Amino acid sequence: MHKAGFVNIIGSPNVGKSTLTNAILGQKLTITSAKAQTTRHRILGMHNTNDYQLILSDTPGIIDPAYKLQESMMEAVQTVFDDADVLVYMVEIGEKKGKNQEFISRLAKTNKPLILAINKIDKGNQGLLEKTIEAWKLQLPNADIWSISALEKFQIDALVTKIVELLPEHPPYFPKDQLTDRPERFVVNEVIREKILLSFDKEIPYAVEVETESFKVNENIIKISSIIYVERASQKGILIGHKGDALKKVGSLARKELQQFFDKKIHLELFVKVNKDWRSNPNALKRFGY
Repeated sequence: MHKAGFVNIIGSPNVGKSTLTNAILGQKLTITSAKAQTTRHRILGMHNTNDYQLILSDTPGIIDPAYKLQESMMEAVQTVFDDADVLVYMVEIGEKKGKNQEFISRLAKTNKPLILAINKIDKGNQGLLEKTIEAWKLQLPNADIWSISALEKFQIDALVTKIVELLPEHPPYFPKDQLTDRPERFVVNEVIREKILLSFDKEIPYAVEVETESFKVNENIIKISSIIYVERASQKGILIGHKGDALKKVGSLARKELQQFFDKKIHLELFVKVNKDWRSNPNALKRFGY
């Protein structure tokens, strides 16, 4: 008997969806940071054993969109009800009410198996946890409630066992040696974007999009050329930094992680270009895959 199915992980920004995805996969696939809107696309990651294939869908955090990029991100979130075999709604300890009540109402009415994962319990106490559980029992009486710490990997194995119980019997949807539905260039783009999120404050990380123009695999090295797009010339100057120091730092951090991911030496070239107001430009968004 083999089980396989789609497990869609949803929740507000920064509750730990990407951290949970990475913890279940046992390696880093999706980027993480303390900033909201880190995840912009739905990303599938495959967790495989001989007995099952668990297809995890990491989604953008649920927000009220302010511009066209965010509208596209929320359209990706709305599709999670359509193809899920199991829904995992994540909150963090102390969060007692959903930010989007329309979405919570849909969750309360769904006939899909629903798990409520209360994350970051290592940052609270038993009393706060009990109050959080009681609050969500009222809002999502159909949910199976779990207390976890994705970062500390607490209760993750038990949670996976529960999810597998809920999956239908089905042959694998993807080859068992496949980690993600995304191509290598997408992984490169996301790693570079993560390093920018970690290295810059204010508007810079949100105004950035990355496009990998060249990905050439040789016997001993992968040669990569990527363009970082910003919305204004002033952002370009900040991203490059004095004598290119800021861009070199981003490139160095990204190169180290990409070498770990691909298990090969990486030569990475980064360029910065201005694509004016791309977050509000439908053509630019389509080009960048939104």
